[in-house]
Amino acid sequence: SQEAYRATGKRPTAIDLHKELNALKKTDYPWMYEVSKCAMQEALRDLEKAYKNFFRRVELKKQGKWKGKLGFPTFKKKSKGIGSFRLTGSIKVLREAVQLPRLGRLRLHEHGYLPTNAKVLSATVSEEAGRWFVSMQVEEEQNAPERTATTALGVDLGMKTLATLSDGTTFENQRALKQAQKRLRRLERQKSRRKKASQNRKKTCRKLAKQHARVAHIRCNATHKLTTYLTKHHALVAIEDLHVSGMLKNHKLAQAIADSNFGEIRRQLTYKADLYGTCLVVIDRFYPSSKTCSSCGSVKPVLDLQERTFVCEACGMVLDRDQNAALNLLHEAMRTTGSSSGSDACGVGSSGFSDGKSETLHVEAGTNPHLGMS
Repeated sequence: SQEAYRATGKRPTAIDLHKELNALKKTDYPWMYEVSKCAMQEALRDLEKAYKNFFRRVELKKQGKWKGKLGFPTFKKKSKGIGSFRLTGSIKVLREAVQLPRLGRLRLHEHGYLPTNAKVLSATVSEEAGRWFVSMQVEEEQNAPERTATTALGVDLGMKTLATLSDGTTFENQRALKQAQKRLRRLERQKSRRKKASQNRKKTCRKLAKQHARVAHIRCNATHKLTTYLTKHHALVAIEDLHVSGMLKNHKLAQAIADSNFGEIRRQLTYKADLYGTCLVVIDRFYPSSKTCSSCGSVKPVLDLQERTFVCEACGMVLDRDQNAALNLLHEAMRTTGSSSGSDACGVGSSGFSDGKSETLHVEAGTNPHLGMS
């Protein structure tokens, strides 16, 4: 494809590459006839999309609108592949099994929740730590979410406690990676002592992969429980716009920050807010939520990280540091989205944007954190 681009100035499309691949199948890749052609077709479509994204970033770079890496698509080693393939065509979903092209009917370990009557667009088969998964993309009609919650909530994310809510509720940080460090170190030492390409080394690698998968699943489960609770039971959720990539540059706290999954929490809150009809208000990262007194509004000039209890010198209020920050985030969200004139509670936040796309919620400024449903 690089030679074709240098000669013509255009990248070959997925259709062009598939025609070339068909010409080489009989002589160079006869084993491809034993598997579904959909896997190769979808891989070439992904390649075409990767090149389009690369050239889009190149144009943005020239215009000064892209600051990150351009990310030219590169070949991946077999041992470091994504470990998945996508299938299209004749796919049937049954109650206890799924039927895939060339693979036939496969029994499911977990069953009963896949839609059997929906139109199936594609199926992605993936492997993780010795376990095989299938992900179905279906097309079905969904009813608009019926909003029943009326409360507003501020959320302060942290490392000691994963989330502290403005009503005093806390969510414990599982610290899955920290809890598994001892086992991971032991397995890494075993792996380094094994001979490369030996069966014992492969066994150790499988054990190591299972431990890493367990850490990822524990972290993912805690994140889903938190984000589902916030969006399903509250009409407005206020969070801080954390600069996670900048926080990770602190090498003393980088592992704990990465283990807390702040970026994934923000991503899940964004799409679940649309799913449940919740307003997600993102407060500017420079707003001093931790230094501000939630009672009188006075701002402390300095607040050390070791001070876990907020003591206001102006009014004498004593409150947990994280809950005080959550209350300030809630007050700022109410100030920027609600007013006595009945402004849109899902409107622009103090950061200049909001991730919520639900209906209009009216909030009276200075009242209790309950939203009247319009």
